[in-house]
Parts: sequence; structure tokens; C-alpha cells
Amino acid sequence: MSRVRTSRAGAVGRVTLARPDKKNALDRTMVDELADAMRAMADDPAVRVVLLDADGPDFCAGADLAALAAMLDATPEVHADDAEALGRVFIAIREMAKPVVAAVRGRALAGGAGLASACDIVVAHEGAQFGYPEVRVGFVAAMVMTMLRRAVGEKRAMDLVATGRLISAADALAMGLVSRVASDADFDAEVAALVDSLGAAPPNAMRLTKRLLYELDTLSFRDGIARGVAVNVESRGTPDFRDGVLRFTNRPPR
Repeated sequence: MSRVRTSRAGAVGRVTLARPDKKNALDRTMVDELADAMRAMADDPAVRVVLLDADGPDFCAGADLAALAAMLDATPEVHADDAEALGRVFIAIREMAKPVVAAVRGRALAGGAGLASACDIVVAHEGAQFGYPEVRVGFVAAMVMTMLRRAVGEKRAMDLVATGRLISAADALAMGLVSRVASDADFDAEVAALVDSLGAAPPNAMRLTKRLLYELDTLSFRDGIARGVAVNVESRGTPDFRDGVLRFTNRPPR
């Protein structure tokens, strides 16, 4: 049975973690299916925004510890291959030209919290919890630290990964780990409205916006401004920009 389910409604592609009996814990099969799903969404021209959600009460409990236990005597090369598989998912989300939105209910722990924070926008249910408890089992929140440190800064990141404590959706919002928190009554509607809005945006502008946002990670202030100039000029050459300017100035398209 597939551990990841995909669907599309209009411009919205949906990727659903579908292993609720295991709290959507990530084993190698699920990780590979998730990578395939993200690649398929990236390649589908009809998809303009991707929604990542999950079946069951919890978003994702992180790595499947039973699967890791079965690998205890594996070689370092086998362990590296397994870890790199999840890394490819994070990279696929970051490099996708389309925005990826995580809708998080219940607990998002360890690699599950990393999976959510790898997405471009995170909408958390008011009852959601986030945490990086790897240190409590002698593990390290290794790859997920790349997203966590960027999102919350080094002091808060160290607090979370060193203590392994769980935080509420409200605390995650205050830290910058999530983008929005929605009440139980409004959660589904807010997620739907968000992805519909992103899906309706001009795709070239969205692609350039996401690309520039993450390119700025490695640039100095001066180089960031210069890169912004280049992207500004690039965006002005797109049909989306031309049509948008003419529409807002009430001039007929040429």
C-alpha cells in the first residue's frame, strides 16, 4: 500500500502522508515515495502550488525508529544512503519553482518538523505541536537543523535541539517556525483559501519570488541588492508583468 497519496484540483497539487497507523513516521519507502511525489508535482505544468498534509491526527512523528533499529548493524555507506534520501526531499521542496505549503495538525516531530519547515509556508492547527526530540534517544537533529536555524536563529534552534522539548503552535509562530496558526473551526478554510490564492498568482512572478528569497541566504547585503535588481529586470520581461501592469492601469493589452 502506498505511503504517500497525490491528487490535483485545479492549480493545487496535493501530497498527503498516508501512514496514519504509524503516525506518518518516515521509513525509506515513504521517503522515496515522497521524493517521487514532489518531483511529479514540480514537473506537472497544471500545478502552480503544492499542499503537503497528512492523514490521521498527527502530521509526522519523524523517522520510523523500527526501521532504524533494523539498520543498526549496517555500514556507514548504507546509513549515508538512507539519510541522503530524506535530504533529497528537503532539496526538492526548496528547489521547486512552485510554492509548497504545509498544513500541520497534531504533532510534527524530528524529521516531521523538518519536513514541515522545509516547506515555504507552514499553516499550523491551533493544537499542533512541534519538537526535535532526537537528542533524547542519542540521535542528532542533523539535516533538519538547516531549515530550523534559518527559521528561528541559532539561540532558539539550540534550545529546541538540545532540550528536545515540544512547543505549541503559538510558540512556534512566535519563534518564526510556522507562518500562521488557525483555529480548529477555520483551519481547513484558511488552508484552502491560501493555496487557492497562491495557485491564482502569476506563475513567473511566483517562481522568481521563491528563487530570489532563497538565493539571498548566501549573499552579502550589497550582492543581495544587485541580485534583486537582476530579478526585477527579469520579471519585467515576462508576459505576466506586462498583462498585470496593463490591467491595473486600465490599458488594453497589446
